[in-house]
Amino acid sequence: MNVVLREVHDSDLPVFFRQMNDPEALRMAAFTPKDPADRDAFDAHWRKIRASSDVPRTILADGDVVGTAAVYGEPGEREVTYWIDRAYWGRGIATAALAALLAEVPERPLYARAAADNAGSLRVLGKCGFRRTATARGFAEARGEEIDEVVLTLRD
Repeated sequence: MNVVLREVHDSDLPVFFRQMNDPEALRMAAFTPKDPADRDAFDAHWRKIRASSDVPRTILADGDVVGTAAVYGEPGEREVTYWIDRAYWGRGIATAALAALLAEVPERPLYARAAADNAGSLRVLGKCGFRRTATARGFAEARGEEIDEVVLTLRD
């Protein structure tokens, strides 16, 4: 499968909105918007992202839009994030996309966070060189409760 990143196009946003409203994917991601079905909030969020110094990318697998990956935040505190359509989980797409993003954004350190029980995401981050540096607890909107999360760091 050929995985590439490109700049986000307006036509990607309805696909992202659909992907980010999958109940199983929301539960796994855990730390999501309070109301993922609020299209106005989603659109406002993406306007802000696209106007910032963040680095949002669309993930394509064999030409299909399958998700998004980004580096965001203030210098020295920047984090990575990604979202893959559940229909494409388990195919190495997240690992390939994150590796491509890290090659595009050489800034270090970079940080990542994942729900402690999100084994797939923790595996992706580990394959891309992130190492566990802390644990925390945070309120997971998608689960309606506080849960454990893992903080990871990429230094080189």
